[in-house]
Amino acid sequence: MNKQEMFARIEEVGLMPAVRVPSAADAVFAAETVFKGGIPVVEITMTTPAGADVIAQLIREHPDTIVGAGTVLDVDTARACLGAGAHFLTNTGLDPELVEFAHKNDIAMIPGALTPSEVMMAKKSGAQLIKIFPCSSLGGPSYIRALRGPFPNTKMIAAGGVTQLTAEEYIRAGASVLGIGHELLPYEAVRKRNAAWILELAERFAGMVKRARQQH
Repeated sequence: MNKQEMFARIEEVGLMPAVRVPSAADAVFAAETVFKGGIPVVEITMTTPAGADVIAQLIREHPDTIVGAGTVLDVDTARACLGAGAHFLTNTGLDPELVEFAHKNDIAMIPGALTPSEVMMAKKSGAQLIKIFPCSSLGGPSYIRALRGPFPNTKMIAAGGVTQLTAEEYIRAGASVLGIGHELLPYEAVRKRNAAWILELAERFAGMVKRARQQH
């Protein structure tokens, strides 16, 4: 799948689970459970021990999924993720050095942004999808709606504080994708290997995206 097809698939799914856990085994369990829940997209954060190895394993064992690297804060980490076969890189800010690395190596980059100036810079860098983080700190859905005014054609991931109470409103406000961490992958559920809990949440969030899009 090329980058355009990957971005289209991520937008179609509408959810980007962020796996941020204390061990590689936890990360593999969390990602595989999300896949079983019908969400074929995950972001393995580089705060996870052996995160690049987790990415390589998931891509090898689940070739029909999209596995990206999150919290990529420097070129060395980006290089390790590239070597692992990551489908995309993302972080919580806009780093020109990382953007240049991604362009040179033909790997998709999803930069983070918060202010209008940062969104403009991200768009100028060629970003097709921009992570608005932490959007809940600046008003949540109302902030996404405000950004959509000057940037009506910009694809945005609402991330940082998305909950079951706000998920549908974020989509109605104009978010293309929801970035969700512990609200979808509670650490207790991961620690206890409680797949049923995560599967229920996956189904619930997927249903919220579908409902909100029908109303939008």
